[in-house]
Amino acid sequence: MVDDNKKTSAYEAKTKKKGFYGAFESLARKFKLLSFILLMVPILVAFIFTITLAITPATFLILTAAKFLTDFSIAYQAIGYAFAITIGYFSYGISIIFLIPLFYFLNPLKPKPFRGPWYSIESMSWYIYNALLYIPRYSFLDFITPTPLLNLFYKMMGMKIGKNTIINTTNISDACFITLGDRVVIGGSVTIFAHYGQKGYLIVEPVVIEDDVNIGLKASIMGDVHIGKGAFVSAHAVVYPKSRIKAGEQFKN
Repeated sequence: MVDDNKKTSAYEAKTKKKGFYGAFESLARKFKLLSFILLMVPILVAFIFTITLAITPATFLILTAAKFLTDFSIAYQAIGYAFAITIGYFSYGISIIFLIPLFYFLNPLKPKPFRGPWYSIESMSWYIYNALLYIPRYSFLDFITPTPLLNLFYKMMGMKIGKNTIINTTNISDACFITLGDRVVIGGSVTIFAHYGQKGYLIVEPVVIEDDVNIGLKASIMGDVHIGKGAFVSAHAVVYPKSRIKAGEQFKN
């Protein structure tokens, strides 16, 4: 685990880091509201630019429909516009699931496993990653669940996914810290995330689910969890941080 902040109190105003990153973190902890606003500026710019690109095909379709439907009756115009908007929405969805991974690829501050204060370079990188991940999660991914296209999106976002694995949920954060083996089944509405908070610290640690594991409906898998080959996690179960489930074990709580 990467731990550049291990000697730093979760609430200490100054960081132990040196140089530019150290100065930046110290300012961020001293002026929390201002640092958050400044952090949001590049995120909002990325959001606006990405969503604009994704919506452009839809806008083109609607404008084309408007030009084509001018001489038709109101009823035909309504049908035409509705069709253009519907096709436009799905063109947005296909666009956004490829544009967001592109921004992830281009982002120089890739998130890494760490334990440290909320106001740190590592936590900011983690925050930006998940903020980008949530755009398609809350606007389109449910329409492609479970399909190979959903698996492709998560792979492009850094998740390791084995062969014949089915993901029947979009309640996933920290995808780049999650490894799924071969023939894994992630049930409907399962929640998987690789982070948790403890005594003021943010901790981000990988989640590893080995081959032939079944995760039941609405189960929750937290950070720093390892589930062995062939294990079964029952529906609604909660697998807490640092849990180790043995191969073939049936886990319930």
